[in-house]
Amino acid sequence: MARRKKEKKKQPVFGIPKGIVLLATPEGWRTSVLTMEGGMFCGRLDISINTDPQDARAAAAVMVTELARDVHDTDVEVNWDPPQEPWSWTAQVTLTAEDEPPSPGSEGETAS
Repeated sequence: MARRKKEKKKQPVFGIPKGIVLLATPEGWRTSVLTMEGGMFCGRLDISINTDPQDARAAAAVMVTELARDVHDTDVEVNWDPPQEPWSWTAQVTLTAEDEPPSPGSEGETAS
């Protein structure tokens, strides 16, 4: 009986981040990252439960900027919204100016 070749499983391709939700839970700091393509992935930040919220926001921002750089070869900027709850924060993630796609109709135009 012939055996099938095992197919290598591809690492999941994450979309370009567009938002972050950061939650302080009794088990630790949790994140949900929303993508421009409509996806979402969740996980735990690899930091202590007792980490200051400002440091947790900085760690989440670093995680997302490194993800965008490593997976999509693009730079992003993270801007935190004012907190609505003392245990929950949200941020908007935007492409930096040099990574934004050209506006429609500007292709081929040069400055004189």
